[in-house]
Amino acid sequence: MLITLRDKKTIRWQLLLTVQKQTIITMMKNSRRDFLQKLAASAMTMPVLSSYGAFSKLDLYPPSYQGPTLRVALMGLGGYASRVAAAMQDCKRAKITGLISGTPSKIKDWRAKYDIPEKNCYNYENFDNVKDNPDIDAVYVITPNALHHEHVIRVAQAGKHAICEKPMAINAKEGQDMVDACAKANVKLLVGYRMHFEPKTLEVVRMRTEGELGNIKFFQGLCGFRIGDPNQWRLDKALAGGGALMDIGIYAINGARYMVGEEPVWVTAQETKTDNVKFKEGVDETILFQLGFPSGALASCLSTYNMNYLDRFFLNGENGFAELQPSTGYGPIKGRTNKGELSQPHITHQTLQMDEMAGIILDDNKPIVPVDGLEGLKDLKIIDAIYQACATGNRQELQL
Repeated sequence: MLITLRDKKTIRWQLLLTVQKQTIITMMKNSRRDFLQKLAASAMTMPVLSSYGAFSKLDLYPPSYQGPTLRVALMGLGGYASRVAAAMQDCKRAKITGLISGTPSKIKDWRAKYDIPEKNCYNYENFDNVKDNPDIDAVYVITPNALHHEHVIRVAQAGKHAICEKPMAINAKEGQDMVDACAKANVKLLVGYRMHFEPKTLEVVRMRTEGELGNIKFFQGLCGFRIGDPNQWRLDKALAGGGALMDIGIYAINGARYMVGEEPVWVTAQETKTDNVKFKEGVDETILFQLGFPSGALASCLSTYNMNYLDRFFLNGENGFAELQPSTGYGPIKGRTNKGELSQPHITHQTLQMDEMAGIILDDNKPIVPVDGLEGLKDLKIIDAIYQACATGNRQELQL
């Protein structure tokens, strides 16, 4: 995954803005005169920002923001959609304007809670009619994994932009279909990679990109928890497409790529299962996998539904290291490097994600770490290869 010069500048300026905000907060604790003097001095270090790309919503979108807003219909009103909806109440550039669900009672409750007009509410049979609704620009698909393929293609055919929760699909073939359908309809396809906008994560990416860690040698990604209800859709292969790897392991797959800064060229993997009743055929409980990169860097990752307290990224370079723990939870993310603790502010991930995605769709902004359909497709190709490596015991070559 290549980082352009423009990306490097964006990372550098995002960090500068974050540091300056923290400096201002500290200065406000001092006397007014001291604050004004230091603020003036600080301002002299800041060139005009308008010549640079997108920054976080706290920098670009103050409460008085009056620009264009991305109008989003949420599809699949389950637990994660509830989290997204709550977070979007603090967005400046994105708002909920539509609902899609197969459960009439949910539509009723959500309509009342978020003040959504009845004409902007649909079920899974008639949501193609969003094509005639000017109140909806994009549909955020938050349904079970196996339904993403159909739902995203129908959204694209309705002429609306698609935001799809991860994993984008249950295999690379379906993912390619989705990418092709959105390209044909001339709409954007984005994937809900919320960590791509998280400040501490981006600081590690900046350090690696700027060469502060030296040549990268090793990445470790640990992702797992003990899953509960055995009857939930995440343990149903027909709906989930797999098990822990599809749900939680994808964070390590994706994280290895943006932390190392390269695309892997091979993968090996081993599967372990201790409960064949809970984890039926085709539903993985625990998978260890290893990735090899062109530079010689290696990644060692664990994906599991049978161990708690696994949420850690570790990146090792010749000149330094970076650790995030927790690394992908809802936050706050915590991190440290060989230079000390990371202190970037915590922003609700889904709030930041949706504001930044609004900029991508409305202004064609380019994020530091991609969140488009091609990014999602690369992860699906790796997932396919991991399952194949588990089945055959052989190393799988990758061409992403």
